[in-house]
Amino acid sequence: MKKLLLSLTAAAMLMGGCAAKHTEEMTAHPVHTAHATHHWGYEGAYGPGHWGDLDEKFFMCKEGKNQSPVDITGTRAVEKKHIGFRYFIGGDDVIYNGHAVQVNYRPGSTVSIDGHRFELKQFHFHTPSENTIDGKYFPMEAHFVHLDKNGNIAVLALMFEEGANNPELDKILQVLSKKEGEDRKLLRPANASALMPMDVDYYRYNGSLTTPPCSEGVVWIVFKKTVSASPAQIRAIRDEIGHPNNRPVQPINARVILR
Repeated sequence: MKKLLLSLTAAAMLMGGCAAKHTEEMTAHPVHTAHATHHWGYEGAYGPGHWGDLDEKFFMCKEGKNQSPVDITGTRAVEKKHIGFRYFIGGDDVIYNGHAVQVNYRPGSTVSIDGHRFELKQFHFHTPSENTIDGKYFPMEAHFVHLDKNGNIAVLALMFEEGANNPELDKILQVLSKKEGEDRKLLRPANASALMPMDVDYYRYNGSLTTPPCSEGVVWIVFKKTVSASPAQIRAIRDEIGHPNNRPVQPINARVILR
């Protein structure tokens, strides 16, 4: 998980007027099925094209102007600060919550973006990727979700390509449960650092949650470098989810993507 007036852009991204709060993010991937009170999904009448009409709380899904994911293209070069990582081994349990395979992280691991600290809460997977780069989709994307003390959100996005087996993913796959909502303890705690690319240069943009309520004011960091996972590993996560769980890319509108 490394980006007009840069200070103004950073301030808007960190403290945007429609900042997403802790309670919203913690419900961004709850246990849902496409019926009754749990009524959003990725297919048919409950799919992304209808989210904004399913619940008045989801109005940003159709009315927002800074929505995620996006196609990363037409970027602007700026001098970016390095992201300060302070990650510890702390992924204790994994759950398929009806929308994604998610690993919950114990407190204490943080990143610093422009001197502003965010704590890692969880990471989860989308197959295929949600963000694209120059129109290219990737077979899998991981989102590392962070919150600051005021509930503002930063998401670090990591793309996977098919290649060598990824040992860190094996920790997750060996305890996956086919039962939706079942929380499974990892036999060996997951290490978010071990999933990161060696080169952490990045794209950056101001966006939103990619699931209802699609709240805006989210800092997005998308790593330029990919990491590998074997075809079998990607297939195992895709099969656990059971359907594509990627929201279509959203219009850039007036935003600038920094590189």
